[in-house]
Amino acid sequence: MASAQYRIESRNPLLGSLLPTTHQALYADRSLAVAVAVKSLADPTRQQIRVVHIPSGEIVFQTSEISH
Repeated sequence: MASAQYRIESRNPLLGSLLPTTHQALYADRSLAVAVAVKSLADPTRQQIRVVHIPSGEIVFQTSEISH
């Protein structure tokens, strides 16, 4: 199995049955990391979440956070 290459990050609480119970959201597959990230927010249109490529630090996916 490939090593974890992607990390899910958010300032908002991540809630979802797809997330690991250890709260370490690390994934080997970029597509899976993005799908889990979006499914882990109560409202992805109002909360920010990002998926980071660990080796490079590049943000490969990010939702927009709306100011209230």
